[in-house]
Amino acid sequence: MVRLFVEVAGLKLENPLILASGVNDKTPEQWIRAHEEGAGGVVTKSIGIEPRNGYDNPTIVELPYGLINAMGLPNPGWKGFLEMVEGYTFDFPLIVSIFGGTPEEFAFLAEKLSEVANAFELNLSCPHAKGYGMEIGQRPEMVYEVVKAVKDVTDKPVIAKLTPNIDDITKLGLAAEKAGADAVAAINTLKAIAIDVYARRPILSNRVGGYSGPGVKPVALRAVYDLAKALNIPVIGIGGITTWRDALEFFLAGARALQIGTAVALRGWKVFREINEGIARYLEEEGFESIEEIVGLALE
Repeated sequence: MVRLFVEVAGLKLENPLILASGVNDKTPEQWIRAHEEGAGGVVTKSIGIEPRNGYDNPTIVELPYGLINAMGLPNPGWKGFLEMVEGYTFDFPLIVSIFGGTPEEFAFLAEKLSEVANAFELNLSCPHAKGYGMEIGQRPEMVYEVVKAVKDVTDKPVIAKLTPNIDDITKLGLAAEKAGADAVAAINTLKAIAIDVYARRPILSNRVGGYSGPGVKPVALRAVYDLAKALNIPVIGIGGITTWRDALEFFLAGARALQIGTAVALRGWKVFREINEGIARYLEEEGFESIEEIVGLALE
């Protein structure tokens, strides 16, 4: 009997697929829908201290191999988030994504939201919000400070989401591990731009956005491979995972769980079920009983 159950950073997941932050994850109804459609866990939209409306439209450009988005971290703020989840109970791990401009802001949010979060994902990698995300997360010393500040105020698992927009992502992973992170997630989007040839100007209102989807998969896979070789904590793979074959490549490269975002936007909620079924079929056909048995086999 094949088992899809995994345990990552203290989180028990009925299967290894997690809804990624940034796409269909703004409301509790969407989190519940993701779980009903086959996600083992959910990451929320990134939550900050104050409400943000985000950037003006257009905020998304669809390309043949993915999306470029510059949403601007729209969110209801921590107070609005608590009001939104009031009255709900979730029978799956809820990973709350948080962002801030300083280690103190991250720690403040972790304190305020610990009652509702099963774990925290630290957004150290958004490529298009000035003063947040990647601007903080490109510096290993800041990654260390943020992770340590959050670990000092919560006993919930802490996952550092890393940017690929750096010369060597393992520097960031090692800094997160040294500060006590329970896992790292890689990658967030690649910094990108699209231009309208008739308007003769960038399409996105923010000009620069983050590229996600099938086109970034080889970059994400390489990042996971490098991190899995360098770190002793688990790596959660993200980036262009659209099919069960994609998922298996990430496991073989050392990922212990996976996040799926753009594929939901491009192919619908069915991707969770389809990928899980494909993983289970592969394991059975190849003589494995669990995902744990194949994690990192390509590293040897």
